[in-house]
Amino acid sequence: MMDDFQNLLQNGMIFSEGLAALVSIVFLKKVKGSHYRYFSIFLIFIFCCEIFGKFAEDYISYPKNLFFNYFVIPIEFIFFYWLYAYQSLNNKKLFFIISGIFLLAFIPNELYFIKNKQIFSFNYTFGSLLMAFLVVMEYYKQVNSDNILNFWKNRMFYINLGVTLFYIGTLPFWAFYFQLLEHMDIWNLYYSYFLLSGIIMYLLFASAFIWGKQNYI
Repeated sequence: MMDDFQNLLQNGMIFSEGLAALVSIVFLKKVKGSHYRYFSIFLIFIFCCEIFGKFAEDYISYPKNLFFNYFVIPIEFIFFYWLYAYQSLNNKKLFFIISGIFLLAFIPNELYFIKNKQIFSFNYTFGSLLMAFLVVMEYYKQVNSDNILNFWKNRMFYINLGVTLFYIGTLPFWAFYFQLLEHMDIWNLYYSYFLLSGIIMYLLFASAFIWGKQNYI
């Protein structure tokens, strides 16, 4: 039953990714004058990568884990670092520092953590920790904003909430993946949360385009 439920969630997550990409295209004209047009391109890119990852193996042979670990996931993190630090927090120096630290994390990952099974993916875990730092800064900015009562007009409110639920909420799952495998009941519950939070995140991304306002500061 859990397997069927997880399969349903997996399909639901891909559907929500496609929905977010579609909504971003519909509202592309609305955001064409802002940096959120790149967020639309990002959502389209992620959806295409997920579709490729799901169906490409039926037609070609390729290293799926390498495709995601060394191409898709780094792009995801660096884009969000740019969106948070460079754009929302208006701190270009912070963006370059965090992006550089994240890329340097691939060195210990390759030298030590690939063979060491204590942490499933060191660079993903480290990248999520850096993301958590930016998420907290974004919450601080929103809470101290003069427009706090109009938070629903802020696109970053929806994006930040989605990132919190998915990237930050699932950080322990990927950090202690192998340890959780020894307790399959907990692993299954957390994996279901991972999929469900992914669905909610992409629905929140779509909401950012629908309810977010162009002139919100």
